[in-house]
Amino acid sequence: MRLIFGVLAVAFAVAVAPVLAQEADSAVAAADQPAGKPPEKVCQPDIGCVTNLPLPRFVSLKGKEGNARRGPGLTHRIDWVFTRAGMPLRITAEFENWRRVEDFEGAGGWVHYSLLSGARSVLVTLDMAELRDAPSDSSTVVAQAEVGVVARLLECQPDWCRVAMDGQRGWMQKQALWGVNSDETFD
Repeated sequence: MRLIFGVLAVAFAVAVAPVLAQEADSAVAAADQPAGKPPEKVCQPDIGCVTNLPLPRFVSLKGKEGNARRGPGLTHRIDWVFTRAGMPLRITAEFENWRRVEDFEGAGGWVHYSLLSGARSVLVTLDMAELRDAPSDSSTVVAQAEVGVVARLLECQPDWCRVAMDGQRGWMQKQALWGVNSDETFD
């Protein structure tokens, strides 16, 4: 009888010990938190902690000017000033009301979210990129764009994007544009 009771006691201790240890760890973690403060939010790798949107992702500069700071806050030094309205930017991190962004050349910093727009734009990266009337190499060329032209992004297929620039609308090869992912498609 003693042998059976001893075996049962060991089995109970093995089964219950991890649960008790986990509860104790939770109690210690809760004791470390200041009273009234919610527990720290655990972020997923490619998802923004503030917006729950994917990272990195593309947005555009809302106004004519936007200060990029060394850190997320007004007390941080301004390292860069974006000066083109509609300029596409890539968000790489989030912290409260601040977004870490970079431009085509990788320059950037922390920008207040109110300076950014969800309206998508792209930057032409190929000199004399052809704007066509349909998403095909055999379609008619309706215009050409120099490197650095900013266009509004309207639609993307696997290899082509429909854009609007300077009163013209048409299709441009995706490889000639920065501001859209190579595998991204949308209507």
